This record gives sequence, structure tokens and C-alpha cells, in this order.
Amino acid sequence: MNPAIRHITFDCTGDPYDLATFWSAMLGNPLADDDKPGDPEALIADPSGGPGLLFVRVAEGKTAKNRLHFDLRPTGRTRAEEVARAIALGARQVADHTRPDGKGWVTLTDPEGNEFCIERGELD
Repeated sequence: MNPAIRHITFDCTGDPYDLATFWSAMLGNPLADDDKPGDPEALIADPSGGPGLLFVRVAEGKTAKNRLHFDLRPTGRTRAEEVARAIALGARQVADHTRPDGKGWVTLTDPEGNEFCIERGELD
């Protein structure tokens, strides 16, 4: 049998719990009950059984653009509403690639500088 992806891991120079809290709010998935601020790692499990997001403290900082990133598609919100929500949670907008026809995406970074994109939502 082939292996399954168990976690997608984020390296963090700050508190892993803080970054996990941001992504928990973004995705609506809860943090593990036993994770606390100051722990060396924090986990967000996927309730549907998919890979979890694991946040691990490391000494070295991020020095280049991510080689992998999330493309998020809003459900129940427009792209603009989702971008505003992400910024309110602590993200920073980097670029807007929205085309005149409404297609495209907005690039943001999470509080540790990891890039992610928000695509056109189902309500756009």
C-alpha cells in the first residue's frame, strides 16, 4: 500500500500555538485539546479525516517564498469578505491578482509570513 499524508507541517519561529490559532480560525477546525501556549508544537486535526496541520517551533526563520502554499476557496462568503476576515485574524495582503472578469486570487501571508491565496468564492 502507498503511504498517506498524516500532517502538513509548518515551521514556526514564534509560538506554534499562536500560528495554529490563526489557522484554526481561518479553517474552522479546532486545535487539539492538549495543546497550550508555549508548547513546542500544536496540531489542528481535520474532522473529516484528512491530513492535519502540525505547527512546530524551529530556530531558523523563513528566508524565501514558500515552495508550497494553500489556495483557499471561500464558502458562504465572497472573496473580498474572506480577505477582510483573514486580515482581521492577523494576515497581511501581499498582492491582488483579481481580473476584471472577477476570476483570479488574492495573495496574503499568515502571521509568520507563510503565503496563501484566496480564490473566488462561491458567492462571487
